[in-house]
Amino acid sequence: MTFAELGIRSPLLDRLDRRDLRTPTGIQERVIPRLAAGESLMFRSATGTGKTLAYLLPLIQALGPAAGEAGPELVVCAPTYELCAQIKGEADFLLEGGGLKAGLFIGSAPLGRQIEALKKNRPAAAVGNPGRLLLLARMGKLRLGRLRFLVLDEGDRLTADDLYGETRELALLMKADRQSAACSATLPAASRERLCALMGDAPFLEDAGDEAVYRANIEHWAFFAEDRQKIGLLRSFFAAADPRKTLVFTGRGGQVGNIVSQLRYHRVKAGGLYGDMDKRSRKQALDDFRRGRIRALVSSDLSARGLDIPDISHVAALDVPPEGNAYLHRAGRTGRAGKRGVMVTIGNEGELRRLAALEKRLGIVVYPKLLSHGRICVPDDMDRG
Repeated sequence: MTFAELGIRSPLLDRLDRRDLRTPTGIQERVIPRLAAGESLMFRSATGTGKTLAYLLPLIQALGPAAGEAGPELVVCAPTYELCAQIKGEADFLLEGGGLKAGLFIGSAPLGRQIEALKKNRPAAAVGNPGRLLLLARMGKLRLGRLRFLVLDEGDRLTADDLYGETRELALLMKADRQSAACSATLPAASRERLCALMGDAPFLEDAGDEAVYRANIEHWAFFAEDRQKIGLLRSFFAAADPRKTLVFTGRGGQVGNIVSQLRYHRVKAGGLYGDMDKRSRKQALDDFRRGRIRALVSSDLSARGLDIPDISHVAALDVPPEGNAYLHRAGRTGRAGKRGVMVTIGNEGELRRLAALEKRLGIVVYPKLLSHGRICVPDDMDRG
């Protein structure tokens, strides 16, 4: 199967060819024809399987030649700045040279500049977080009367209690006969129920290849440590494993700076994503991580939502989330594009019991590990001396 056989035409095929993208992923094969046929759809697929192109390709191809003149025809809503910027970058790549433009509208940027960009550029596709898109629509600056397509990327996050009100109000401002799509790496039943209230009784697709990503491509390790020992064990892990590129998760956002400081003190090149970071500093940290100038990027779950960073060899977590979807979001940052990766959990006694329950529920195998004399070993190795 090729993108051409899915109905994608030039110049989009030429764009894909520049990236040597000729064979669609499994989720792209299933989603592109249905969106191209005008169907609304919810779909779930693991991180790194090409969900963004799965919806952008058919919807950008369907944009009219005058799209943007009286308001955007496509709105893509996502929860974080990083994800919005990545989606906008993909849209720019696909629209390049065609006369149509995409616009980025997120809450951390100056409102006045965004209003001016709407007037000057008249974007055919608007990408942003729900709060800023809603504000621009209420002000009459973002005109939604010609909107044809709405996409809710990271749909589970957009329907969480803290964002659902804004997402719902934004959707209510749009035409009822629009075509809608929603996607995420996890879409539990509660999220799908709320999405149906926003986009109608849309069918739900799951990627049958998820098991290969989470089970075959990713090895899951667990280390025991009391809370006060966790950062020290993380430092020792870096010394023993010498990982190429590691994304470090902590459920306590206020600990990001402390973790980064301790890693740097022990000569591990590290950066962090903090909740109150300005846009320029966040971009610098992400660029440093992508380009290998730092080996570790420390983040909370919310700050890392939607990050698309290739070649992450390891994910390390200093706690265990209460439910499986959050664990999968973490683990899915590695083992992408057919490569192998390692998900490392450092937990206390209670957290490792919770991980054991998740292990059964998710159908994965978690291997206990120990650090001894500067090397990583299994408990049996220790017993043998």
